[in-house]
Amino acid sequence: MRPERRPRLGRAGRCRGFTLVELVVAIVIFGVMAATLTVFVRPAFEAYLAVRDRADLAAQAGHALARMQADVRAAVPNSIRTPAANCIEMLPTRGGGRYRRAADTVNDSAPGCAPGASCSAPLDPTQATTVFDVLTPLNPVPAPGDFVVVDNQNPGDVYAGSNRAAIGAVAVPAAAYGRHRITVAATAFPAGYDGGRFVVVPASQRAVFYVCSGADGTLDANGNGRGTLVRLSSYGFNAAYPAACPATAGGAVLATLVRSCRFVYDPNQGATQQNGFVSLQLELARHGETASLVFGAHVLNTP
Repeated sequence: MRPERRPRLGRAGRCRGFTLVELVVAIVIFGVMAATLTVFVRPAFEAYLAVRDRADLAAQAGHALARMQADVRAAVPNSIRTPAANCIEMLPTRGGGRYRRAADTVNDSAPGCAPGASCSAPLDPTQATTVFDVLTPLNPVPAPGDFVVVDNQNPGDVYAGSNRAAIGAVAVPAAAYGRHRITVAATAFPAGYDGGRFVVVPASQRAVFYVCSGADGTLDANGNGRGTLVRLSSYGFNAAYPAACPATAGGAVLATLVRSCRFVYDPNQGATQQNGFVSLQLELARHGETASLVFGAHVLNTP
């Protein structure tokens, strides 16, 4: 049997190791170093979190305002309505073109012939129109159920429906007559703008309302904004000017943590009084950090 090996002893005959005093000193030194590092690291870490929060808030606000800006720029002329500073309504369009304003006296089979394979289809503002030729390419091509809007110098016309008609069909006429032939519900359109311009409002959304709900300028106990920015669509056309912002139930949420918002519309911006201007302001807040953005959009009240 092998003899048991014993640990080597020091000169004093005892095992070598840390004393209690040495251990306490080491702990104190480590604590001092940790506290010193915390003083320098904590502010940097807190600054990083604050910058991250502000960047996230700015990105969210930017995406929401960009969506609003795109709809404003594509809105039917004079269709913007602002019943309050925290909501705005409009009719965004999806394309448009130029309609035939007079019969094709060269290629028609007979003067005054009815629209058909050998006869053009002009849009005549003196009588109800059911079909007309489009002289320019449409991209995208409107679908049945979409709406044609001709003129809108009176802001309420498009909502009331006096210059708006639902599309029944889209066909391709003979090349001499135009690019497209659109059939609509019988409507006595106004004379419209120079050049025979019209726009198309998609049936999938019709009128659109942006509503900033619950944003009262204050923060909750966690330093977050209390409001929400919501986009409402597909609710139809309201002839009467809205007296107040609608309820937001069922709308698409574009931004949360909204602290404040303000939408201002000037219909006669500039010397020509043909272009309006919309100012879109949105402020978001999270954990006490805020991000405030302001976007502007010109409105072509004369297309």
